[in-house]
Amino acid sequence: MTRKILVTGSSGFLGTALVDHLAQLPGAHVIAISRRETRTAFSNVTTGTIAALNADTPWHALLEGVDTVVHAAARVHVMHDTAGDPLALYREVNTLGTLNLAEQAAAAGVRRFIFISTIKVCGESTARGECFRPDDAPNPSDPYAISKHEAEQGLLTLANSSAMEVVIIRPVLVYGPGVKANFLQLMRTLRKGVPLPLGAVNNARSLVSLDNLIDLIRVCIDHPGAANQVFLVSDGQDLSTTELARRLKSHMRASGWLIPVPESLIMLGATLLGRKSAAERVLGSLRVDISKNRERLQWQPAVSVEDGLKKTVEHFLVTDRA
Repeated sequence: MTRKILVTGSSGFLGTALVDHLAQLPGAHVIAISRRETRTAFSNVTTGTIAALNADTPWHALLEGVDTVVHAAARVHVMHDTAGDPLALYREVNTLGTLNLAEQAAAAGVRRFIFISTIKVCGESTARGECFRPDDAPNPSDPYAISKHEAEQGLLTLANSSAMEVVIIRPVLVYGPGVKANFLQLMRTLRKGVPLPLGAVNNARSLVSLDNLIDLIRVCIDHPGAANQVFLVSDGQDLSTTELARRLKSHMRASGWLIPVPESLIMLGATLLGRKSAAERVLGSLRVDISKNRERLQWQPAVSVEDGLKKTVEHFLVTDRA
């Protein structure tokens, strides 16, 4: 029996890998939707594009016969956003666009709607020794996180008034082959052997490999314990910024030094250069508790941090030309 799974954001970092994984599930037919054309080698994947993701996007034809929606499309976090009203732009896509899709999915008889949210709904950081839990009071602070939180609230309301089940997943920083943004920049800097003042950062951050996130999504498609629940996800092992840089450097066999500069001096220098918020992300802690995943879903990370980083670096060394 064929089961249809619709994936949005299918041409993105997560979406591309997710579509290929889901296409290999027995009986699956994947409908891969994005604003750009999705490339796939699987014959059981139907691709399509949408002009925009907002409150007016028509989904009815695409949702016919669909069992599960995995909604990964979003207006992602933009550093130094210069929009006049950034919250309105995030809401248009991440809140109104999400709820429009969900309402049409419920009307079409979709059984389960999986929403890829963000750990930023919980907050920007955790105190040393503390961690976020899925039942903590949300504390979003920037437009991106606020828009995601509002979408979560609307989805849970819809779940209470319809037969469609909702699953909310809040990933921490996701890394893996093809990772972009700050993680990619760190690898490029380490490869060049540039000395970095990151040899004495005593924080703790949760990360999640692309493989582990996709595996949790797979479980949430069918597991009865996932219905109408919120889950945080990580690799289950936290690293300091120093340890992360050391492991990446080791896998690259890079020669650059990690200079043990006191955190207070790093923060002072970053503040003087107008980079205080960037330094806070590098120096701060952000840890999550994934015990709910183990207890409710019998899920635990299948890929270790070490293996996930090794796979990421190997892909980077072969493909990156910057």
